[in-house]
Amino acid sequence: MTSDRERFTTIYDECRQRVWAYVVSRTGRQVADEVVSETFAIAWRKFDQVPQNALPWLLGVARNVLRDNIRAEVRREGVRREMREWITGDVADHVAERLGVLKAMARLTQDEREILILVAWQGLSPRDAARVLGCSVPTFRVKLHRARKRLQAELESSAPSQPRLVEELS
Repeated sequence: MTSDRERFTTIYDECRQRVWAYVVSRTGRQVADEVVSETFAIAWRKFDQVPQNALPWLLGVARNVLRDNIRAEVRREGVRREMREWITGDVADHVAERLGVLKAMARLTQDEREILILVAWQGLSPRDAARVLGCSVPTFRVKLHRARKRLQAELESSAPSQPRLVEELS
């Protein structure tokens, strides 16, 4: 019977090239080495879960590592994009705009704020947001419509230049 180390070495030798080729076909050579390294690090940490036919399991792990890398890159790109907007735009305008929205949001009821936050800031669909609140989708849509109208009224009463932000909450 072979030791875990010998079995892992055998799996690595037999599968590394195929895992690498799979990753390259999905993302290119630039990140392949990193993803393959992470895949085999996970395989070592979870070695007791690696089946006898390791290749499909390893490809699944590589797929998950790729997905996680893509998600991280999307988050990083979002931060970069926001930073560019702050740098290229008028920072004072952005700050004043956000402050106006925050003040208007503070004047809403807690339920109205929660509804808007679920849709605008959490990015939930009306169906998912309704599930969070424990109500039907039509009921949620009515509540969302009312909350948007209320926010619009609050923005218009405090600063006439703020209404376009309500459009972003749609």
